[in-house]
Amino acid sequence: MARAPALLLLLALELCCLGIRGHRYQMTARFRDRNIKHPREGEQLELECLTNKDDSGMFWIRQDMGGTLHFIVFISSLSRTTFERNERTSTRFWAWKDGTIYRLVVKSFTPQDEGNYFCLMNSNQMLYFSFVPAFFLVTTTAALTTAAATNQTDITRDPCLKSPAPDTSKEKELNYFCDILIWVHLSVTCLLLLLALAITIMLCQCKTHP
Repeated sequence: MARAPALLLLLALELCCLGIRGHRYQMTARFRDRNIKHPREGEQLELECLTNKDDSGMFWIRQDMGGTLHFIVFISSLSRTTFERNERTSTRFWAWKDGTIYRLVVKSFTPQDEGNYFCLMNSNQMLYFSFVPAFFLVTTTAALTTAAATNQTDITRDPCLKSPAPDTSKEKELNYFCDILIWVHLSVTCLLLLLALAITIMLCQCKTHP
């Protein structure tokens, strides 16, 4: 029984990866301006999701830093948008379809908008997705101690950043920890996406078959 959660995570990861290996669709989420690497506070952020063919619509979902998923919008194949609470418009976002490209614009990027932005599509009971991380630039500051006059680095977010002069064994342990952290994060993300998709399908079936 102790292995059940791990098996569920592996199964979720496998199901999610089937859509990628199937090569029926190719999806790429990215910044519209390829020169941008990080969003800037108070400015617009334009994202786009490219597909290799026409389809039945696309979801945009944000995963915050705590791992919680937030529905943003569904864009139909006719470029009709449905935002949170079944609204047609949003005070925070613009969204539309441009050919085979699904676009999302954050009108004024704030710290609460940070996260991984997923474009998600379900086709023939297969899940396809791509994502782009949108986080502010992490700043690193150094300070000298008065006694030893040694540098101390303040790492604000990334647990995988290396220290200035790591010991070889410690560096290997840190890299191993980072690999585990990445795989666990991907597995949990896939499981949450599958659960969100299953709930959405159930709600749609309930509406069509009262």
